[in-house]
Amino acid sequence: MRRIEGQVRGVSRMIEEDTYCIDVLTQISAINAALHAVGVTLLHDHMSHCVADAARESPEAGEAKIAEASAAIARLIKS
Repeated sequence: MRRIEGQVRGVSRMIEEDTYCIDVLTQISAINAALHAVGVTLLHDHMSHCVADAARESPEAGEAKIAEASAAIARLIKS
């Protein structure tokens, strides 16, 4: 996340310095890819722990966590 934060600050600087638009867009694309990777990692951890634990607790709790994870995946894909 600190690397992403640094990239965002770098893009801000690039805009202030009137850097060539395509170079700025390339950096924005890199930031988006990095954020996507963080999201995928968080989803994996959520499914490995929260969803698995809920499924062991009860079928209903497992289904609720699966629905929650599915909604999160849909939001991630949409962005």
